[in-house]
Amino acid sequence: MAPFLPPTRPGIPGSGLAKGLAVTLRTMTKKTVTEQYPEHQPELPPRTRGVIGLFEENCTVCMLCARECPDWCIYIDSHKETVPPAAPGGRERSRNVLDRFAIDFALCMYCGICIEVCPFDALFWSPEFEYAETDIHELTHERDKLRDWMWTVPAPPALDPGAEEPKELAAARKAAEKQAAAEVKSEES
Repeated sequence: MAPFLPPTRPGIPGSGLAKGLAVTLRTMTKKTVTEQYPEHQPELPPRTRGVIGLFEENCTVCMLCARECPDWCIYIDSHKETVPPAAPGGRERSRNVLDRFAIDFALCMYCGICIEVCPFDALFWSPEFEYAETDIHELTHERDKLRDWMWTVPAPPALDPGAEEPKELAAARKAAEKQAAAEVKSEES
């Protein structure tokens, strides 16, 4: 039995080298495009993962983000407050109040799990990426800084023209139409 030999290509010896040199020469003759970073800000894609912004009003201190974080880089402190009854004769309720919400970006691996598991939409990706510090200990950003980044979060993309309307909007429109019809009816009477 004869040994297996790979098929050979007929051609001119050294043609591969000539093709490689041709590519190199074409590349060398093109004008290079280098953007000077501090003077010219880069054009970022719409879903850029920069830092995490906190919408503090939506945070219920459920701790899901801190529990699901694989790096344990989210620090949350809270306390309970008693809320008076909403109606007379009702009972008092307790609620969690956020004292501290911090993210250590020196540990964060930007996986986005905290944003995905947040049931109340309190965490969002911000495209901000300029937050370098001279000391690694200063990369732990508290809720004030996270709240400032929240205002740089871009608006969500528009719905597709052929998509169904969200159920919440349809229910709100029906309720508004019913109320408007009831007001017109009461004015006629």
